[in-house]
Amino acid sequence: MSSASLLRAAPDVVAAAARRVMARCEELARVSADAASIERVYLSPEHARVNRLAAEWMRELGMRTWQDAAGNQVGRIGDPAAPALMLGSHLDTVLDAGRYDGIAGVLMALEVVRLLRVPVGRDGDAGGDGWTVRLPFAIEVVAFSDEEGTRFGKALLGSSAVAGTWNDAWWDLTDAGGVSLRRAFLEFGLDPARVGEAARRPDELVGYLEAHIEQGPELDRAGEPLAVVSSIASARRFQLVVEGEARHAGGTPYDMRRDALLGASEAALAVERICSAEHHIVGTVGRFEAFPGAVNVIPGEVQFSLDLRGEFDGERDRVWDALARELDEIMGRRALRWRSREVHSAPAVFCAPLLREVVAGGIRATLPPRSDAPPVIFSRAGHDGMALGAVTDVGMLFLRNPDGVSHHPDESVSAGDVAHGIRALAEAVLLRGTERV
Repeated sequence: MSSASLLRAAPDVVAAAARRVMARCEELARVSADAASIERVYLSPEHARVNRLAAEWMRELGMRTWQDAAGNQVGRIGDPAAPALMLGSHLDTVLDAGRYDGIAGVLMALEVVRLLRVPVGRDGDAGGDGWTVRLPFAIEVVAFSDEEGTRFGKALLGSSAVAGTWNDAWWDLTDAGGVSLRRAFLEFGLDPARVGEAARRPDELVGYLEAHIEQGPELDRAGEPLAVVSSIASARRFQLVVEGEARHAGGTPYDMRRDALLGASEAALAVERICSAEHHIVGTVGRFEAFPGAVNVIPGEVQFSLDLRGEFDGERDRVWDALARELDEIMGRRALRWRSREVHSAPAVFCAPLLREVVAGGIRATLPPRSDAPPVIFSRAGHDGMALGAVTDVGMLFLRNPDGVSHHPDESVSAGDVAHGIRALAEAVLLRGTERV
């Protein structure tokens, strides 16, 4: 694919676009349920506020806007009858979040629309005013509503609705306050019976492209600002319970103890040992709670989580089987019992070859000439593209994230890298439109 630039935009225009993205990231960071941190979850007042802001910014660009039946905010520009190339990311956050995870991708997509000056007339004409190339598709920017799964414990709710893979069993999910997903829909002003209206058909889309900060240090270590994403990790999540016997801490000798906390702790260390010895497998114990939780009582039960990710589904599943055998050995040796419940499963999603090529071409057209290909990175973190892969081709562009800090207030990205990313994403859209492969 040619690396020649297709975009008529001066560097100062792209730099201004990057500054706007950074300023709007700061503005959205102030929309939070917690005055001391960033917290913005699905179907909350904060979700409604950021959707209104995103809709306002979309309308500034001449986009037609709507909030879909799952609470995603959508803007569209171009031929109303044409299929759309979807750009976007998410505006919801984890607790005590950073400013850029997801958010930067939505705002960069809006700046791509601004740069391309996509025609808005009924006949695809922009009145001769500066649009770069006639595209064979419309562009939609989507601000997905629940990529993180922070409130109800189920990730990708918004993008799953768009992909047509909504599961009615999710209506019974509850948040920490006991509010069901169904009730939250109603309180937000959505109709649970109409959630299927958010679904898109494959013939309505020509693909999905997302820009996102890398949630790891590979680009930073390599001194590279941008990368092509090859695939998004497969994931399985489990809730595990270890059962022992709660007895008096002082009166029970060691040969009679069935300490669930020690068994669960050994299990957590086994997760680290087994997963770290594998290629592209990551296992994390993120929650750990002992019962009855008294200082003078041997823990009789421990509940903990396991997040298991891998590049390939089969390798991920093989490691889970190895972990299960290890837990059998640990608990048998300690006279404990254990059980697990799988709460999430998502297959690996491989970015489409054409979209990988256009992203690579966008990077080559944006950065100084180089003899080698742009970096290619496997994403260990999940993204809305995991859901969208069920209905259309997916492609992703990563931006350098200093020290790889993410899901944390210290998360960062530079305005210079954002400028490179905006231009590369715009070039990728144009390459997809001309299909110069």
